[in-house]
Parts: sequence; C-alpha cells; structure tokens
Amino acid sequence: MANLISRMVTATAAAVTRVGTSALAVAHEVGGIAVLAGRVLRRLIPPRLDGRELWTNLFKMGNGSVPIIILTAFFSGGLMTLQSAPFVQKFGATALAGWAAGYAVLREIGPILIALMFSGRVGANNTAELATMTVTEQLDGLRALAIDPISFLIVPRVLAMIVALFALTVLGDLVALGGAAIVAHTVMGIEWATMYYSFADNLAPYDVLHGLYKSLAFGFAIALTSCYFGISVKGGSTGVGRAVNAAVVAAAVSIMLLDFFLTYLTG
Repeated sequence: MANLISRMVTATAAAVTRVGTSALAVAHEVGGIAVLAGRVLRRLIPPRLDGRELWTNLFKMGNGSVPIIILTAFFSGGLMTLQSAPFVQKFGATALAGWAAGYAVLREIGPILIALMFSGRVGANNTAELATMTVTEQLDGLRALAIDPISFLIVPRVLAMIVALFALTVLGDLVALGGAAIVAHTVMGIEWATMYYSFADNLAPYDVLHGLYKSLAFGFAIALTSCYFGISVKGGSTGVGRAVNAAVVAAAVSIMLLDFFLTYLTG
C-alpha cells in the first residue's frame, strides 16, 4: 500500500512538473513576442525602416499569395452556399441565399481561412528566412555594421504582412461572393439578380468591415510570431525546422484567440 501511494505521489509530482514547465515555456514565448511588439511599435514612432525592403516584401508576400487566396476564397463562398442550400430549398427562401453565404464568409470564414493560408505560406517562409539568417550569424553581421536588424528586417516585414493580408482579404471577399453566386446559379438555379439583391439588401457595410479589421489583427499576429521564432531560433539547421513549426502553430492559435475576443467584444 505504501509503495502504491509513493508511486501515485511520484506520478502526480511528475505531471505537475511537466505542466509547470510547459506553462513557463508558453509564458516565456508570449513575453518574448510582447517585447518584440513593443520594439517594433517604438520604431514606428517616428518611422524608422528600410523603404526598399518594405516594397520588396509587399510584392513577395502579397502578389505571390494571390492565386492561393483566390482559390481558397472562391470555394469558401461556394461551400457556404452549398451548406445553406437544403434550408433555402426547403423553405423557398431564395432571397436569403446570398445573405446566408455572405454573412458567414465576410465576418468569419473568409478572414480566418485567408489568414491561415497566409500564415502557412508567408509566415512559415518568413520564419525560415529569418531563422537561417540567425543561425548563419547574418544578424550579428548587421549589428557589427551598426545596422539595427529590427528596423532593417523586422519592421518592414511586419508592415508588409499587415498590409498584404488586409488587401488579400478585400480581394478574397469579392471572390467569395462571386463564388457563392456562381454555385447558387449552377447548383440551385438561383438567378444572378436574386443573389445580387440578396447581398445588397441583407448585408451591411459593417459585415465587411468586421472581417477587415480582423485581418489587420491577424496580420499583426502572424508577423510577430513568424519574426519572433525566426530571430530567437537555436540549434542550427535542426532549430530552423522547429522554429517554422512553432511559428505556424503559434500563428494559428493566435488567430483563433483573436477571432474569439474580437467577435465577443464587437459582436
């Protein structure tokens, strides 16, 4: 009996230790990201960044992501129409078909899916680039030349991700509404004019803005997590892979948490 109790106490202590270690690790990462956010914001007032690096990243992150965002948005809009199709046909509420698809896509599904795709493509690539620079001591070389890595590398990337994700969300919203209309006309036989007036009469401007300001928060979160794990990498080439994995996971969790709190606070 004493041995059983001793084993239970040991197992409980080990479990508590693991939980505590994990909690401290998470707190360390969150604190590091918060510190990086403060350093980035401090360099924006007044702006201290490399303009050419900003334009280069805007093109690479924004233009390069257009095809996958269009594909994601089109099928998101079409999927929402298919999901609402049974109810529309059952009750004959074709005038609400556009609202059902547009409301879900513009406020929730569109911004979240686009942000996750953006994180997988742009955020992971950004982490890999910065992590490679870190392990090969290129950041130390910049400091040796009296060049601030935050102003030269991080701030332009953060701004580029925020602006690019915002613009891609606007494009994705338009494509998603078009995809919803095409699927509704092809699968359900709803006329184009019916879908148009369903969008125009039932969707308010705030429904669009609700998703757009979320995209700004998502872009900032993706940028901070990808940059933080890129510049804090340890362990050589093996550490680069771990940093990319951690950045993608952290970005996804941040997106979901921000979406919940922004929805709760703003309705």
